[in-house]
Amino acid sequence: MDQRNLSRLANLLITSIEREEIKKQTKLGISVNRFVSEIASWYEKLRNAMDYRDEEVVRRAAIERILKRRLLFGGNGIKIAPILIRELLWARYFPESSISEEEIDKVANVIDLYLELRQHLIRQKLKINADTLIYQLLSSNLEVMLNKNKDIDFISNFIFHLLKEQVVITDDSKETRDVQVFLAVRRSFAKDDLGFLRFRMFEQYFGELNKNNLESVAANFKKGMDEMDRQINYKLKDRISSYIKKQLPPFLIFSEILRRERTNTRALIAEQEAFRESIFEAADSRYQTISGKVHRAIVRSVIFILLTKFIFAFSVEATYNNLVYGEIIWKSTIINILTPPILMIIASLFIKTPDAKNTERIYERMLNILFTEKPQLDRLLTLSLKPVRKHPILDFIFTFLWWAAFILSFGSIIYLLKGLEFSVVSQVVFIFFLVLVSLFTYRIYQTAQSYTVRVRQSLLAPIVDFFFMPIIRVGRRLAEGLAQINIFLYIFDYLIETPFKEVFRFLEQWFFFLQTKREELG
Repeated sequence: MDQRNLSRLANLLITSIEREEIKKQTKLGISVNRFVSEIASWYEKLRNAMDYRDEEVVRRAAIERILKRRLLFGGNGIKIAPILIRELLWARYFPESSISEEEIDKVANVIDLYLELRQHLIRQKLKINADTLIYQLLSSNLEVMLNKNKDIDFISNFIFHLLKEQVVITDDSKETRDVQVFLAVRRSFAKDDLGFLRFRMFEQYFGELNKNNLESVAANFKKGMDEMDRQINYKLKDRISSYIKKQLPPFLIFSEILRRERTNTRALIAEQEAFRESIFEAADSRYQTISGKVHRAIVRSVIFILLTKFIFAFSVEATYNNLVYGEIIWKSTIINILTPPILMIIASLFIKTPDAKNTERIYERMLNILFTEKPQLDRLLTLSLKPVRKHPILDFIFTFLWWAAFILSFGSIIYLLKGLEFSVVSQVVFIFFLVLVSLFTYRIYQTAQSYTVRVRQSLLAPIVDFFFMPIIRVGRRLAEGLAQINIFLYIFDYLIETPFKEVFRFLEQWFFFLQTKREELG
């Protein structure tokens, strides 16, 4: 294969990665005590196990959490920035010595800018949750600024430009289509959460926040955020994201090749057999990685469910049974505690990673991506905000069947629980956690399938969808609500974490003092 035949976009991507390799950390960065770092990193693993987030956004969420805690009683960039950086280094969210003193000053300036913007918004008395928005934007800005690796952004832009023409919205503008494809790529490939998506849109709308445009941003903030949220909550967003996700396997493997080879990518592509072998090697490596990621997701989900289940089982279910029946009904309580994690573990046994045939399909698609100016990876996705209803009778039948699936799925569960003599509250608790388990299992399955090039639908897929999709959709709604009221996270973040981190600061200063005394001995 002649690298000179690479498409224009492929050339631009590889050139961007090659140039990024030149940028290195030249200044001596901040170091932290290894003992303190070990304890802090284990604490973060425990804390994050109770917060069901994608691994890609855990660091942004940690920055937001630290900022909220540190700014709870006021403060400014100069006071907060050094502490924020040390906490991030303790927890190993960034490698030791990867952040310099100069960068702390930049962090302080960014914090002050957003705090000033917050004050402008408060004075305007806008009907928005200014604190939530500012913390999301600020934490995303700091994450982007401190993260030295820009590969994800380069590859995301590459995917966007290749796939935007694959989506057609017949009754909306191309600008909206482009925004939706951009957001779908960020959701599916970069795994951006709501905070990141708002920040990406914020920068597209206002540009980079600075002293010169601060007042202008504040004056137009409400209008801008309304438009951003309209795009983020667009009616067709899920269908577009689902389509984009199906196209990602070759891009995911090629991104692995780019990271491994960096400046040698062009030479590798020129050697067809070597390039093919590297793709199969990278794919096998990613399949193993995804297997580990699936196992970690299962463990995190089980821990999350068990911890949350205990508080429900003993504070709600057991209390109700004790008041109504005069005793704790241990059979239903134990079943309620053990069943969800057991079901999740059993379901995880059926989750499989891709095979060699899948890698062959990835290789063929990758060649199409790299050497074709406008590759056709799949059929065009044609959508409409107001689809014409050509078959009202079929629409009625499909709607009826959808609600029948709800009734059949949940009715069967309730019937079974009544047979086991579950009280009404015990039934509610059981169903509550069953739908969460279904959602978590579905998400883990989606993670396992992220490298699979789908050729045709499974024979049993329509049957599984009929019975379980209603449960999963209810689980999604509940999980979104639960994330807002997770009592364990409030306990950790505001009652445990603050004194815990102060102990870390004391220990680090104490170890530094001891080291100084030891050095004085010669």
